Amino acid sequence: MNFVLIVNKSKGNKLGYAKIADTFFSRFKGLMLKKEIERGLILKLPKERGRRSAGIHMFFMKFPLDIIFANSKKEVVDLVTVDPWETYNPKQPAQYIIELKKGIINKTNTELGDELDFVCDYA
Repeated sequence: MNFVLIVNKSKGNKLGYAKIADTFFSRFKGLMLKKEIERGLILKLPKERGRRSAGIHMFFMKFPLDIIFANSKKEVVDLVTVDPWETYNPKQPAQYIIELKKGIINKTNTELGDELDFVCDYA
């Protein structure tokens, strides 16, 4: 299975590896029913969606997640930690929804406006 490395270009640090979910089913399934998170997940929406269309739910999740919302330029437009069984709508439209292990946002000092990139470093 192939993964990309999420890089915060603004801060010059790495947020970790993630799989890209770019089909309806892979986005729908997400990390539901997983017992733990080994790597993050990037939900790539077909086009930049409005606030409500980029919302997420944590139904059937067993652990909290850090969520980063990024626009089509991969600029961070919202970030939040969400607990199981909660829902959340971003404050700005987003094309990328990045689900990471709780604590990554604080550990990497990721903030609104930071520019991200997804790098294939195993080729």
